[in-house]
Order: sequence, then C-alpha cells, then structure tokens
Amino acid sequence: MNILFIHQNFPGQYKHIAPALAERGHDVKAIGMCDFKSNDKITYHRYQNKRGTTANAHPWVIDYEAKIIRGEACANLCKSLLDDGYTPDVICVHPGWGEALFLKDVWPEAKQLHFVEFYYGSTGRDVDFDKEFPTLNFAGKCRLTSKNTNNLMNLITMDAGMSPTRWQHSTVPEQFHEKISVIHDGIDTKVLSPDKSVSFQAKSVAGNVVHFDQSKQVITFINRNLEPSRGYHSFMRALPMIMAQNPEAKVVIIGGDGVSYGKAPEKGTWKNIFLDEVKEDIDLDRLFFLGRIPYHVYLSVMRLSACHVYLTYPFVLSWSMLEALSIGAPVLASSTPPVLEVIEDNKNGWLVDFFDYEAIAKQTTAILNKPKADIERVTLAARETVVEKYDLELVCLPKQVALIENLIDGGHQINHH
Repeated sequence: MNILFIHQNFPGQYKHIAPALAERGHDVKAIGMCDFKSNDKITYHRYQNKRGTTANAHPWVIDYEAKIIRGEACANLCKSLLDDGYTPDVICVHPGWGEALFLKDVWPEAKQLHFVEFYYGSTGRDVDFDKEFPTLNFAGKCRLTSKNTNNLMNLITMDAGMSPTRWQHSTVPEQFHEKISVIHDGIDTKVLSPDKSVSFQAKSVAGNVVHFDQSKQVITFINRNLEPSRGYHSFMRALPMIMAQNPEAKVVIIGGDGVSYGKAPEKGTWKNIFLDEVKEDIDLDRLFFLGRIPYHVYLSVMRLSACHVYLTYPFVLSWSMLEALSIGAPVLASSTPPVLEVIEDNKNGWLVDFFDYEAIAKQTTAILNKPKADIERVTLAARETVVEKYDLELVCLPKQVALIENLIDGGHQINHH
C-alpha cells in the first residue's frame, strides 16, 4: 500500500511508525520542510513556501494566512506527485502548520489520519494558567479563537485522528471525539533503560569543568526551550532553596534559549531573565547550562539524575518526562494535566504544585534524602508504568500500525480510551 507522511519537521512524531510501515512492505513517502534525506525505506520530498504573510493584515488572520501559504505549497508539491502517477492510500499528517488543508483537493479518495495534538482554548488550558503573565484581553481571546480555524477544518476533513494523551484528546470539541484514538507516539524502553555506569563532562556557569558520574548528586531540569510554559521560572525561583538545602548537589539544565510555546520576552531571553533574578542567591559553581546537546549526552545526564524536575502548564506532554520515568530517574512533576494521567504521587513519581517554589525545593530535598529502597520502589514502578502503557514496540507501534492498516481497509479508529 502507498502511505504518505506529512510533517513540517519530518519525522517528528513519525520517527518510529514511518520506518516500521516500510519494514512491513508498504511504499512509504514523506513530505516536509526540513533537510531529512531519502533512504532505502522512505522517499522524502521537500516543499518550500513561495511567499510570506501579508504586511498590515488583520492580526486575527495572520496565523491562518501563514497556514494557508504552507498548505498551498504542500498541495502544489502533492499535485506534482499526482501528475507523476502517485496516489497514496492513506495520508498520515500533522495538521498543525497547515499542510493538510488542501490534501482532499489533490487526492479526494485517500484516507487521512491526523496527529491531533492540541485544540486552543482561552480557559482551562495553557493561556489562563499562569497569572503572572497577563491573561488574554478580549482581542487576544478572539485571535486565539481564530487560530482554531485550521484545526476545525482539519477535524472535519480527517477520516481519523490520533492524540497522545486522554487530556489532549479532551481539548477537541466533543463532536469529533469518536474520530480520534488515544495512542501515544511511543517510548523505546529498550534504549531508554537505567545505566548508572555512564558519565559526561560539563562546564558550570562559573566556568569550572566537572566530570559527572554516579558519585555526583545531580538534579536535572530539561525543556526544549527554557520558558515559563514548561515551568522554568518556577524551578529557578526554587533553586536558591534547593541549593541551600543540598550543598553537595549539582544542577544540570538542558534546553535552548528560544521560545517553543507562548510569547517571547520583550527583551533578552527567558533563560537569562530568571537566572538574573536568582543568581546572587545561588552557587554558580554548581549550576550547569548545557543548552541543546546530542541525544546520547542527554541520555547520560538523565541516567545520572538523582531527581528530575518536570513542570508544565496544562499543555502537550513532553517526551522527556516519560523518558525520565523509563530511564529510572526519580521524577518530581507538577500536578497538572496531562501529567496526572501518568504519575501517581509517591507511587511512580512525586507531584508538586507548579507555583509553590518552597514545595518544589522541599520535595526535591526529600527525594535526594530518601532511603535507596524507597527510591527504587518508585522508580521501578515508574518504569513499569511506561512499559505497560507507553512502550513503543509492545503497545504503541502495534496500535498505530493497526489503525493505519485498518483505515486502508476501510475501517476507522481502534480505540480512544
């Protein structure tokens, strides 16, 4: 069967499922904007926008126009594939950037499976969660509502959808729930396994190079980018207390200086804004910013973590939290959705109020000082949770393959629970 994957940053969430389907004998092609190279399993096509957004356009439509432009460019590439004789049986697409908008105009008979990641809302989700940053005014709410134009068009067009968590599924309007299966992307628990024999080197903010191994007491905090939506400010404000209470601990922070979600600061970077807020009260010899690092170094850092702190607004669940649980790191996480789907306090991790800096510090200290047997009880249960519910090979890939092949055969979703 012909299966086409479309993702602006391919492979994205299709890292595992695309090659798995190729291994099963399907003809797999992919479309995106990044520099992914074709290989013996996947033939890749790259599209490029022909224009930018309109100057001085109404601010409520700028986002949608950007998606229209991407959708047009993607559709033109798809039309050229059609002209060359190619028609997919099923299209697996992440619709978030607009690429899915006109696919039915190219291939009206092809089945579409969308990766349904999130549906915007002005209450109960990320935008009204943190009162420190201004909630949306009326115009802002209207602009947020207009951002769902792309989402709604795709929810109507898709034949089936797939959401990683129940909470992300719940953000979508109820009339579309039956079209969407809850299936996580999958965690490779064979690769993401405990191993305390690893080591790495890093330079502190003060300039000292330290060799890290299992003899060091390591606290970790990881975001794609260091920003409020992932609790960077809460962690940094807890840091003076964490360091004072744990004089031997070293704090390793991984993440870029940009913005993945929410607004950028008016000046500077969120990383420096909140570092500057506390730097007079922390030991810079024991603080390490690694930026963005190779995946194997990231794994070494996680494997040596004595306490991994994960904080998030009610938003998309990060892979890093599940990877930490799989790898055997004791995880202290915010008691926010969708974290609450995964972690049960003192069972397979620990929970804390996102905004309670003292509680974050107190809980971190408590975890660092727990008896080894107590830590092992929780981390073993954490890994069992990931293996049972999110394992790539045993759980998620089989469900994804079944959903896609069922679509090809004329069926619909396999489950949404």
